[in-house]
Amino acid sequence: MPDFPFHPGRRTALAALLAAAAAPRLSAAQGEAWPNRPVKLIVPFAPGGPTDTIARMLAEKMQAAWQQPVVVDYKPGGGTITGTNTVAKAPADGYTLGMAISALMINPSMQPSLPYDTRKDLAAVSQVALTHFGLFAHPSLPVDTVPELIAYARKNPGKLSYATPGVGTGTHLAGELLAHMAGIELVHVPYKGSSPAQQDVVGGRVPLLFDVMFSAMPYVEDKRLKLIALASPKRAASHPDIPLIAETVPGFSAMSTIGIVEPAGVPADLRRRVGADIGRIVKAPDLAARMQQLGMEPVGSTPEQYAALIDTEIDKWAKVVKTAGIKIE
Repeated sequence: MPDFPFHPGRRTALAALLAAAAAPRLSAAQGEAWPNRPVKLIVPFAPGGPTDTIARMLAEKMQAAWQQPVVVDYKPGGGTITGTNTVAKAPADGYTLGMAISALMINPSMQPSLPYDTRKDLAAVSQVALTHFGLFAHPSLPVDTVPELIAYARKNPGKLSYATPGVGTGTHLAGELLAHMAGIELVHVPYKGSSPAQQDVVGGRVPLLFDVMFSAMPYVEDKRLKLIALASPKRAASHPDIPLIAETVPGFSAMSTIGIVEPAGVPADLRRRVGADIGRIVKAPDLAARMQQLGMEPVGSTPEQYAALIDTEIDKWAKVVKTAGIKIE
């Protein structure tokens, strides 16, 4: 066989040709062939409610983007634990996604015997939206600002109570966090849902209410409640005039989040692709506008950003639960 010299230029050209030929196969391995069958979206609640509404809107948009059915599957029970466990135990093939709310970050400290390890068995895909918590008061309470509230609580130790939708909810922990960070005493009065909590504050039986902002805003609009401040780390885009607790109590942050998780072990490149797709869907004008109508702010984060939030929130709420000695009866 003739011994032909191999010129460096030919080597470069051949390498480029081989790389070009391999590129389609590499892209397919990184998720281009996905999905080739239906994707399941687990909702850890019964049908109805804001999380289900968002899930169905997302499923419709994802189905159009991926050209495969996206089936919404309801797995209620256990304060989202049943549905989340379904996601954690599913095959790590990218065909099972799950809706997650703030309970994902609270349950590790409230539920000592979870059937899954939140950090090890689940992977973040994208934070879809955030919802603001508000601190509301009956009009008769002689405070209108957070500094006035703190001063009033210090002058009346043990006499200031706040209603929430229940023990271990994000709003309950927001109240405990405020009491701890502001050095005041607040008495928690739990209810079975937002409606009875709202009614007792409107009726003057409890002076304060921690609740999701958009849920209680109608009472503010008809002057039956007043909104003192929001618990979020930044002002609401829809109500930039409403102050924050954090503007008086630096570092204070409590909010409700909606996101998407999947089983750990799904290839990182596929997770990033799905996260990017969801981010584009969430930020599309029509879906973003619908979320804002529901009192939510669209986010559409990367998997890394959502994972960092989950880690931070798990640690934060674990400290609050331990300090306050909160237990679910």
